[in-house]
Amino acid sequence: MKWLQLCIDTARAGLEPLENMLAMLGVSGIEIEDEEDFKQFLENNEKYWDYVDEGLMQEKAGKCRIKFYLEDNEDGMAQVAHIRIAMEDVKKANADSDLGPMILTLEHVEDADWENNWKQYYQPIEIGEHLIIIPEWLQAETGGRTPLVLDPGLAFGTGSHATTRMCLKQLDRRVKGGERVLDLGCGSGILSIAALCLGAKEAFACDIDEKAADVAYENAALNGIGKETYTVLAGDILTNQKLREAIGGGYDIIVANIVADVIIALAPAVRPLLAENGIFLCSGIIDTRAEEVAGELKEAGLKIVETNTEEGWYAFAAE
Repeated sequence: MKWLQLCIDTARAGLEPLENMLAMLGVSGIEIEDEEDFKQFLENNEKYWDYVDEGLMQEKAGKCRIKFYLEDNEDGMAQVAHIRIAMEDVKKANADSDLGPMILTLEHVEDADWENNWKQYYQPIEIGEHLIIIPEWLQAETGGRTPLVLDPGLAFGTGSHATTRMCLKQLDRRVKGGERVLDLGCGSGILSIAALCLGAKEAFACDIDEKAADVAYENAALNGIGKETYTVLAGDILTNQKLREAIGGGYDIIVANIVADVIIALAPAVRPLLAENGIFLCSGIIDTRAEEVAGELKEAGLKIVETNTEEGWYAFAAE
């Protein structure tokens, strides 16, 4: 029988939530490589050697890893797809913790085989009444819907997560044509690109990750969207004065699919960015923080006009 060896690189804070996630998905027999355990082993056994290979020390530095095995068949590859999606739930639920790289790798399978297998588990996703998200390698019928073409690669931002779906459903309902849209924490660019596909006039997106701009522009290009209507910059709107000046104001729709703490921090800055009758769509809020976030939005002078919840996550529409 052939097996797939999978490893998740994380930090120590990520070990327990990842173990719990894998257990819920029925994955057993995991192996844990903990940097702290390695350090303690060295300290407690110094008398047995006078030299430790520097390469080994560097390999273990700052790293924890969970290793496990799945059968190398269709069910195993389906399980890999489920694990990749579930890892994003772990990231969202533990946004206040340093989870490290959170990278899933697979060995004993050729890269091409892996690519050909995992892609089959991404199918078109219908959102609301108008949108349909289509992986860029598929030739799919739109059924009269507005296509949003994305290349998820091995990264999150495909519309499969509840928080993203709720934002997309709001955009599907609220974009009528000609709007100016601001996407805070854009990631893959899925939300701002969706708004443009639905008929928004222009969109400005930003993210603290410098790589986000490249990814967002690439996804925009897949949909025939250029820089004349779409701008993506890297930076923190709360601390970067030049970014705030570039953003300006007068946005009909502002969307932020981030985490509770960031939304709370952003709340006071949202009102000046909105046009008259503009709407603020925020998601990424775990259910245990929903009441707190709602209170902070109200404190910032925003009125919540709609609340949505899916799979333990909340999204608010405020004006």
